[in-house]
Amino acid sequence: MPHPAGCLRALLVCATVIALSACSLKTMAVKTVANTLSESGDVFSRDEDPELVREAIPFALKLYESLLDSVPNHAPLLVATCSGFTQYAYAFIETDAIVLGDEHHEESVALRERALRLYLRGKAYCLRAMEVRWRGVGEGLLADPVAALSRAERKDIEMLYWTAASWGAAISLGLDQPELAVDFPVVRALADRALALDETWSKGALHELMISLDSLPEALGGDPKRARQHFDRAVALQKGQAPGPYVALATGVSVPERNRTEFESLLKQAIAVDPNADPSVRLATLITQRRARALLEQVDTRFVQ
Repeated sequence: MPHPAGCLRALLVCATVIALSACSLKTMAVKTVANTLSESGDVFSRDEDPELVREAIPFALKLYESLLDSVPNHAPLLVATCSGFTQYAYAFIETDAIVLGDEHHEESVALRERALRLYLRGKAYCLRAMEVRWRGVGEGLLADPVAALSRAERKDIEMLYWTAASWGAAISLGLDQPELAVDFPVVRALADRALALDETWSKGALHELMISLDSLPEALGGDPKRARQHFDRAVALQKGQAPGPYVALATGVSVPERNRTEFESLLKQAIAVDPNADPSVRLATLITQRRARALLEQVDTRFVQ
């Protein structure tokens, strides 16, 4: 889940910032807050109350954006803001759309459209972070993404991942929009570069991402066989303690292949994961299982005879 953590601590520091009159001291204080908020933490991700986090994240994200007005080139905060918007859209907005299903078609479509806007908002912050890291990289990504990313190092994996995740999520919701789909090679290059740097990063998160990317249509470079290979590796790295790979393969591969038996089996495995098996990602587990339950309930609508 998003990095927004320690909001109370951030508020206390912000109060100090407001009290400062000297611009140099104020800028220093803002940077201190930005550095603190950018640090990875699991205050949100280990929470057991998704609704509490749902209500807290929007405030945290607006706080991030307010700080970026003062320190617009703070790369770690830009990445944290990108990841925050991406995860909020996935965990709550898009998941709500899935839970509503076809019975509430118009409301579900509206939520997906909002999720798309939030993914694009997140992507914009990640691209700003990449520009801070490598000036002019934006044009290079569109011209030759593989060459543009050849400079990336292991310390850049988090930035590469969230750029690919936000951009890829936007494309998956906007497959009917050519102006989005045309950028898929960039997303693929971002994920491939991160995978080459460290395929074990964040307990297999990159392989889980690749399941989704390889589940896209063949015209966009998708490949079900590769998706299954990434599924196996993700499950191995996560020791079966995360539901994400099961849901990703079920929705991305089992549905297009019309494999209802596999679809149901994968979702049941996702639901069976113990949220306390890995407390550091408890919240993500609970949210993903909410998706899995909704998908399982809607199985008849996804496999119409």
